[in-house]
Amino acid sequence: MLILAGGISHERDVSLKSGRRVADALLDAGCRVEIREPDGELIGHLLATRPDVVWSTLHGAVGEDGSLQDLLELAQIPFVGSKAHGARLAWNKPVAKILLAEHGAMTPRSITLPSSSFKELNAESVLAMAATELGYPLIVKPAKSGSAQGVTKVENAKDLAKAMVDAYAYCDQVMIEDFVDGTELAISVVDLGTGPIALPAVEIVPERGSFGYNERYTPGETNYFVPARLRESELAEAAEVAVKAHKALGLRHLSRIDLIVDKNGTPWFLEANVTPGMTETSLLPQAMTADGNSLADSYLQLVQAASRG
Repeated sequence: MLILAGGISHERDVSLKSGRRVADALLDAGCRVEIREPDGELIGHLLATRPDVVWSTLHGAVGEDGSLQDLLELAQIPFVGSKAHGARLAWNKPVAKILLAEHGAMTPRSITLPSSSFKELNAESVLAMAATELGYPLIVKPAKSGSAQGVTKVENAKDLAKAMVDAYAYCDQVMIEDFVDGTELAISVVDLGTGPIALPAVEIVPERGSFGYNERYTPGETNYFVPARLRESELAEAAEVAVKAHKALGLRHLSRIDLIVDKNGTPWFLEANVTPGMTETSLLPQAMTADGNSLADSYLQLVQAASRG
């Protein structure tokens, strides 16, 4: 089988680590594995070798916006993960939020501003109105990106403009969202062909209060609790939202759903990830291990599910 890793996105290093970890687990499971970077010769290589299964650990647009999935579907090459339609819906955070709200899930109020509108409508007035209507603190994030890059928690007006500029560096659309105070959860969902199942919730407690890029991938920067330290009823409701998100977005095989459970026990959908990180600090591998399964067995089952179509 072929594992795709690396690429030119801002998350290249994470992708390389994820690909290596997946490869190691599948080698332990007895698979023959090749790791390859995406490049100008990839399509020719795929068509010439026609791997049994492709597993992409590519982050950013190249791996998560549906384009790679479209090509693999067109070539009729089996692959682990969501098809193009689901990947596109999840990659676009504002669209994913709309779909989940239509399915009855709670999601923070937000507005999405393309860079063109932000400039043409008088940036200062736009930000003033957004802050007045939503109130501080706010979350500013790129509408399409991963690994919390370009994401800022904004506490006051003087920091809002800079947060917008930082987010626009990653995407030409930026979302300003209500901040929901509560327990941050990552719930991984796995579907091996009999329907999606939520794995144990991972509670995320960063040492410095913010779960940013460094906190995600630097050992010791974040404390994780698996299962999360919430009441069983709260965990069950959060798991229900995660499975609902997986289904509503048309996802396949595996996903990671990010939520906040507020002080009243209500889960709030934040976003869905179709290519979860697979590094030593990543959330989906932690959930699989907490569920009592080895990574080798779990990854092999995902590959087998992909080979069945």
